[in-house]
Amino acid sequence: MALSMYHYIENTWNSEEWKKSVLRQRLIEWRKEPSIVRLAKPTRLNRARSLGYKAKQGFVIVRVRVRRGGLNKPRPNKGRRPKRMGVYGYGPAKGYRWIAEERAARKYPNLEVLGSYYVGEDGLYKYYEIVMVDPSHAVIKSDPKYKWLQDPSNRNRVFRGLTSAGKKARGLRKSRGLKGTVKHKWSRKQKEREEKKRHEASKYYRLQEYDKIPGK
Repeated sequence: MALSMYHYIENTWNSEEWKKSVLRQRLIEWRKEPSIVRLAKPTRLNRARSLGYKAKQGFVIVRVRVRRGGLNKPRPNKGRRPKRMGVYGYGPAKGYRWIAEERAARKYPNLEVLGSYYVGEDGLYKYYEIVMVDPSHAVIKSDPKYKWLQDPSNRNRVFRGLTSAGKKARGLRKSRGLKGTVKHKWSRKQKEREEKKRHEASKYYRLQEYDKIPGK
């Protein structure tokens, strides 16, 4: 059976020769452009089509640039442990792709995010392309495949974690598990309450004679 065009696009994208020549030159140009840019067509056609993109009215492609690394916070002047000061930066609980989707949705409030994919990174930024749809467009309204975007329950879906990147960060992927998510933190705290454990910041928590504390 003959291989499709998208198979060769994927192989070209993953080749080291293409990354060193074409992609490197593109990253130099992208860094000079604004952080949110509307595109005429997707850079990775195979990924865009797999997310539901079609080359017709009502579909918009947006490239978003997100700064890499942790979030640096100013040193607080109130009392807390050095561990909780965040001077060395906080790792965001959200993925960079989810952050990029939210920024694109704020830039274009009349569009809904259908999905997104990775297109490149350099030493300072990561770049993602967002597939967006206008649910009020006549072409989208008449398409039975995308009429579900008009439902009020799908409004602002990216801000409620209903996109693929949002569900992954929330720990709703079967293969990912719950570690590092809000749900995992809640279940861990609930287990500590049931076992009547003390908080890690408590003085008695760090004592060697912890098991002998009355009421433990």
